[in-house]
Amino acid sequence: MRKKKIAVLTGGGDCAGLNAVIRAVTKKAIIEHGFEVFGIEDGYEGLIHNRLRKLVYDDVSGILTLGGTILGTSNKADPYKYIVSQGRQVKFEDRSQEVIRNFKQWGLDGLVCIGGDGTLTIAHRLYQDGIPIVGVPKTIDNDILGTDITFGFDTAVEIVTEGIDRLHSTAQSHHRIMIMEVMGRKAGWIALHGGIAGGGDIILIPEIPYRIERIVERVKQRSQKGKRFSLIVVAEGAKPEGGEVVVKKIVRDSAEPVRLGGISFVLGDEIERMTGLETRAVVMGHLQRGGTPTAFDRILATRLGVSAVDMMVRGEFGHMVGVVCDKLIPVPLQEVAGGVRRITTENLLIRTARSVGTCFGD
Repeated sequence: MRKKKIAVLTGGGDCAGLNAVIRAVTKKAIIEHGFEVFGIEDGYEGLIHNRLRKLVYDDVSGILTLGGTILGTSNKADPYKYIVSQGRQVKFEDRSQEVIRNFKQWGLDGLVCIGGDGTLTIAHRLYQDGIPIVGVPKTIDNDILGTDITFGFDTAVEIVTEGIDRLHSTAQSHHRIMIMEVMGRKAGWIALHGGIAGGGDIILIPEIPYRIERIVERVKQRSQKGKRFSLIVVAEGAKPEGGEVVVKKIVRDSAEPVRLGGISFVLGDEIERMTGLETRAVVMGHLQRGGTPTAFDRILATRLGVSAVDMMVRGEFGHMVGVVCDKLIPVPLQEVAGGVRRITTENLLIRTARSVGTCFGD
């Protein structure tokens, strides 16, 4: 009997813990099942352009602590909407049939797709077109449906928390309002967790539109009580009541062309104008994605990778490994595709933060 062959790819934005999943998938498949394992380079880009390399035990030994991904990644290579630039024009082509043909020519028996909502939405379509796929949820934003937690999130929160700690001392010394802008297009999980852990006085998230008057009122209240500084944590997707998000730029050669960013500077200018208090803004940006994963993320990523192989062996294709009440369960990709897990206003953490005086701008 021929050895079974499986492949693994990482799609979308990078985050801490990706290599831990690659390691777990590869080692589990080789040690317990004698599979041949292959890595597809640069996400779906590698599937389209036939970029595949074999992974042996030594290839994944020692990568547990590494940030990023040894396979590379891409957040532009949607096989169903592949970008083709012709001069100043941008066109989209359906290259999905090439992907399916390459998969079959490689003789693969299964594919592990590690990624966020975009990657897993594509994975669902590929599964519908006949590719046996198991998904692994990855995003620092922690906003994937069907799972309580994603690896990469804990590391991002740790980085944000450390950043807030560092801002605290300079804010207090210079009697300033310091605003930290963190990632979070449609969901404010990083801002909420990082803001609470760092003692943010005001936390602004996409799920709760803010009123600038309420923020100014809170800042003035603190100043009147002798607190001559304030810390504000804002998600990039936060917006005022009746207003719109702040768009940093439009990337034409992308399936998601709108890039958010700059809300902290807009907010800072408004607060300084309305209060007369010196205000500074800091954007954490891609610092949240990089570096060594926390112990929590290393363990979670390893569990997810091992479970993905188990699901393949059981033939549970078309599913993602979800974490529900700390148990790993198969979640249909159909339930994951195209959605975002947002924070509800009744979330226990929001209620907890309000109880200790945190303002959400509402």
